[in-house]
Parts: sequence; structure tokens; C-alpha cells
Amino acid sequence: MKPVTPTITPDMVRQHGMTLEEFRRIQDLLGRAPNVTELGIFSVMWSEHCSYKSSRYYLKKLPTEGPRVLQGPGENAGVVDIGDGMAVVFKIESHNHPSFIEPRQGAATGVGGILRDIFTMGARPIALMNSLRFGAADHPRTRFLVNGVVDGISNYGNCTGVPTVGGEIYFDPCYNGNILVNVFCLGLVPSDKIFLGNASGVGNPVIYFGSKTGRDGIHGASMASSEFDESSEEKRPTVQVGDPFAEKLLIEACLELMNEDWVVGIQDMGAAGLTCSTFEMAGRGGTGIDLELSRVPKREEGMTPYDILLSESQERMLVVVHKGMEEEALALFHKWDLDAAIVGEVTDKPVVRIFENGNEVVNLPVELVVDGALDLKRPTKKPGYLQKVDHVNLADVPDLARGDETLKKLLASPNIANKHWVYEQYDHMVRLNTLGLPGSDAAVLRVKGTKKALALSVDCNSRYCYLDPFHGAQIAVAECVRNIVCSGGGPIGLTNCLNFGNPEKPEIMWQFEQAVSGMGEACKFFNIPVVSGNVSLYNETIGEAIYPTPTVAVVGLLEDRTYHTTQWFKEEGDLVGLIGLTMEELGGSEYLSVMCERVEGKPPYLDLPLARTINNLCLSLIKDGLAVSAHDCSEGGLGVALAESCISHPHAPTGAVLDVESTIRNDACLFGESQSRILVSFSAESRTAVEEKAKAVGVPFKVIGKVGGDSLVVNVNGEEFINEEVSHLKKLWMGALESYVR
Repeated sequence: MKPVTPTITPDMVRQHGMTLEEFRRIQDLLGRAPNVTELGIFSVMWSEHCSYKSSRYYLKKLPTEGPRVLQGPGENAGVVDIGDGMAVVFKIESHNHPSFIEPRQGAATGVGGILRDIFTMGARPIALMNSLRFGAADHPRTRFLVNGVVDGISNYGNCTGVPTVGGEIYFDPCYNGNILVNVFCLGLVPSDKIFLGNASGVGNPVIYFGSKTGRDGIHGASMASSEFDESSEEKRPTVQVGDPFAEKLLIEACLELMNEDWVVGIQDMGAAGLTCSTFEMAGRGGTGIDLELSRVPKREEGMTPYDILLSESQERMLVVVHKGMEEEALALFHKWDLDAAIVGEVTDKPVVRIFENGNEVVNLPVELVVDGALDLKRPTKKPGYLQKVDHVNLADVPDLARGDETLKKLLASPNIANKHWVYEQYDHMVRLNTLGLPGSDAAVLRVKGTKKALALSVDCNSRYCYLDPFHGAQIAVAECVRNIVCSGGGPIGLTNCLNFGNPEKPEIMWQFEQAVSGMGEACKFFNIPVVSGNVSLYNETIGEAIYPTPTVAVVGLLEDRTYHTTQWFKEEGDLVGLIGLTMEELGGSEYLSVMCERVEGKPPYLDLPLARTINNLCLSLIKDGLAVSAHDCSEGGLGVALAESCISHPHAPTGAVLDVESTIRNDACLFGESQSRILVSFSAESRTAVEEKAKAVGVPFKVIGKVGGDSLVVNVNGEEFINEEVSHLKKLWMGALESYVR
């Protein structure tokens, strides 16, 4: 007996996260009403998470091409050439909503998803990083979320044998109802062995392989495309459950498969699961696919076509192989103890037809599903709150006579405190590529078989972006680049994860437009292509949006790994120099937030030409063997940068005596966050050479002190401002986060 097809009601459309206008568009373009399974397909493929319908208009402003770019946006990840026949594959993605609902599994499956994006391109993953945002430290749920997320990341990464080599963590009340878990992965691949996610070759078989399909994760993409409300906890069934050991088998099976000449196209089943991989692969290939659901390996009884197609069960892949090679491919998958089955074939007509036991349950044009969502240019409006926070009245902020207590409070702030409690749970040395332990400006990894190394950094100051999203996004790019430079590398590519609130609100879209415009301008100026990325919208709970958080991750190249430089001071007697200009800027600073509980003012001014010149000078000092340490001045300003240079050495912290001349307020001088400043140290014998190099390029530069002793001593205009034992500062800095989370 043929099953009764339920009538689609307006309420059913809304439950699928779609508008009635979108439903009418589907009817008009199809020339008929979709059935319920087809409605589910449209709901995920036209969701914000998959279609980018609110953001793609603005994303066109980002530069995506360059002489090293082998693959830009539009595939599973971006690919950049590094020479010697090698390329790097990298991307950053979000798993925000699932991680708030179920932090351990949400974060773990975020790692699994980004790993698959990398190895599906033919690359072996060699490094993970993460950018995490949690609510206020005193919020009752924050500690639970921190522990769950870190546990999920460490467990999944460690079990798959991919090192987590760096990252960042911030705490702010704006994330109380919506944390951010952004995960970055990078892999290495021969530049002539890159695989793409397309289905071509009429008659070629389509093979499902990996884990079985269950009901977990159904509507995951739709959940990521809506606000949270009081019922968020009820969405636990939409959070996937990961198996890192299955992922490890999947990695090795894929890489072995790609050593053969069998593969036409391959893609993981991420957001929207089998639906997304089927339609997107057909869309890229300009073909169609016939799919038989009865052949899909399942772990639950009674699964409907709707369940199978919308499931986001983890560790699953779809591959198209050349006809005649299917049995060899199946044998390889079975050798690795993976479920595998031929579930369909490529057709010449650009339509996806899906059957269950021979009965057609879906018949949809590929282009309509993949590209048919309305390209929305939503209205924008400058938020009213900016009028209230765009100025810092320093008249009611008393200046500091001494800075000791302020420095200690800043070092103990969870945003600045050492993150060893986190990264010690991660295996950052597996595969033996990591050249330095986490804790310096950027992670650096050797490229085996060459002299080269890769530098990785992830960054975003969301407080700056809240106060000025255009310049805040520019600063995120500039600081990430500066971190790469301080480690001895030159930037070659960028990926982003754009985290914002509800795009249906004009104020949120204004923030988004401004941030993307600022990011695009900075990337063009630094000549860095954006090769991949992710947009995460609806990060909002009961009408309260997060701060705009356009996270960026930059990959840098060291042509010679001996250029690798770290942030800590090295030898007693070395001189300390400050490259860059310190101005009276406290807007958006950690100092203003921690000491005055205020978030206001303009972000620090960013002079892009000066930033580029300073970066070039720093790299020149490193490559000429003059600078023995380099450290970016960022949160907490010069005072915190000096302290970190003293105390971040893994084994032997050392003191320094500094004499700073200043015509501005003491607090702005030591704790303001003026941009494009780099602390360097060098031998006394190198002083003349360093000063001449700075003078030649017209960059502000001043020798401000000397390394040595057991204390950090900072004199301002001849008056002692800070005098603290480095052992005490290190204890505060090392213990603050750990004492909070335990």
C-alpha cells in the first residue's frame, strides 16, 4: 500500500526554518509542491548555514586570488602552493550552536568535520588550532562549557593523531548565551594530487563509505541557522555524536584510496549530510545522480528517506570512482573496517533522483537546490548603541601613579593568562612536526623533507569589532599577520570564520558588511588571498547577540626554518627595542574592561602602510640574524608584552630593566593597545645595525632597556612605575585560568 503523503502546511514550513515566500518560490520553480522529504532537503540546502544567502553578496569583496592559490573558496578547503611540489590545504569552521547545547560532542564533531574537509582534498592533516569564546567567568554555566569543549577537542584530536598546536580563548559576557567554537585545520598535499568534490563521468558509481547512518544530527544545519531561545536544551538530538577512532580509519583509507587512479570526486558528509554531498558534487560536476537509499548502511531500524537524507551522523564520505574500479575501492574500504556500499551512479541530466527500494521519493533539479536560494541583500542600519560607546572620557579615569597592581590583574585576566591548562590536554607534538611548544605568537611546524616551515595564527578582538567592526576586522588581520612575522614567516593565505548575530536585523547586517569590507581592504593591502572560510550567523539568544567576531587564521611560510623566532627574552645583557609608535589610546582595551569595567571608545588606530613597513623591518631583523626574540604588543599593551617576554620562556624566565620616555598618560603608555608595535631583543653588539635598519625605512624605533635580573622593572620618565619579581608574575600568569576551571 502506497504511503499517504502529508499535506504541507504553513506551520510545517516554519518548523523547517523556511519562510512562506521561500516555499512559494520552490513551488513556482518546481511547477509543483514538494513532498515532505523534498521540503526537508530545501530546508537544509537553503538554510543560512549551507546557502550563505545573507552573506554571499558581501563575501565577493574579499580577495581570493594570488600567484600561490591553487584552489580558492567553493571547495571543501583552500589550497596554497608552498613550492618544492607541495601545497597546504586549510580552513576554519564553526560548531557554535551544537557546542553550547552539548559542549563535549559539539566541539569533538567540530574537529571531526574540519579534519574531513582537509583530507577529502587529498591532504594529510598535520595541525589543528581553535578559537574559543565563552561567557563571563562568573556565569554559572561558563566553567561547565569550558571543560566540556576543551575535553571534546582534546579527545578527538588526540585520538586521530593530529596535533593541536595553538589557538586563543576569550571570555566576555556577550557569549553567556551563545559560545563560539571555531576550529582550524591544515594539511599537506603534493601540489599535483589535489582532489575536488565533483561528480562527473556518466555511469560512474557513487560509493558511500565510513560509519553507518543514524538519526543523530537531523536538522543540524537548520539549528545552526536560527537563534537560541528558552528551548535550546531541547535541541540536544540535533547534536551529532563523533567517533575519533572511526575518523582515523577514514583518514588512512582516504589517503590510500587517493594513491590510486580511481577517484573522480570525493566529499565528506558534513552539514546536511548525504543531501549536501550528493547535490553539491552533482552541482560542481554539471551532472545528476541517481541514489538508492536501501543500500545506505544504517545503524537504526525504520529510518525514513527523510531521516537518512538529513542525518548528520559523523565520519561518512561519498566518492565517485571510475566505472570498473568499484570492487577495488570497496575492498580497500573493507580492509580498513569501514562500512561501504555502491549507492548510486552519475547521470547526464542535472537532476538528483532518490529512490527507496526502487520507488522514487525525490526528484529535484540540482541547480535549484544548490543555487536557488534567494541571494538576499538584507537592509543595513548603523546600531544606535555606537553613539553611547564611541568615546572614552579620560577625565573620569584617573591616571596611574604605579602600575604593579594593574599589571598583575591584567596577567591574571582569563583573556591574557597563560592557557597551558588547555593546551597541555592537547597532544601538540604527535607526528613530530611542531618546532615550538604552544605559547608564543604563532605555532610553527616543519615541512618534512624540506628546509621550510609553516607558521599558523588565529585571532580576533571582538571588543574592537563591537566598537567599530570595520577597523576591528582590519586589526584582526593585521595582528594575525604580525604574529606570523614575529615567528619568522611571511603570510601566504587566510581563512575566516565570520560569527555574527541574527542577519534579519539591519544592525547585525551593518556589522557584517562593515567587518567584511574592513577585512577585504586589509587583505588586499597585505596581499593575502582569502582561500576558504565559513559564515556563522544567528549567534543570538533571546534577542541578545554576541559581539561581532570575524575570526581570521593566517598561514605563513618560512623558507628556512632556522628563521623561527619566539617571543621570550633569551640572554642576560641583550637589549630590548620597541618598533612602532605608542599613542594615547585606551578604547576597547583590556585595561579599560578589567580595571574600569567599561567597553567603550574607538579601537586603536591602524596605519596599514606603517604596519607593513614594521612587519618588513621585523622580518629583515630576523632573517639577518639580528633579532633573537620578537613579540607582538596586543591585549594589555606594552606592559603585558614586556611581562610575557620575561615569563613565557618554557624553562628560564628572566627579568628586564626598562626606561620608557612618554608624553602621554601612564596607563595609556603601558597598558594602551596601540597597533603595529613589536618588541624585539638583540645583542648589544647588534645595536648599531638594528638602529640603522629602522632609520633606513623611517620606522619609529627606540632601545628601551636591557634583559637581566630577577625582576621586571619599568621606569617612566625616570620614575619607577613597575617593580615585580618575574617569578611572582609568572605564578599569577600561569595559575589564573587553571585555578578558575578546576
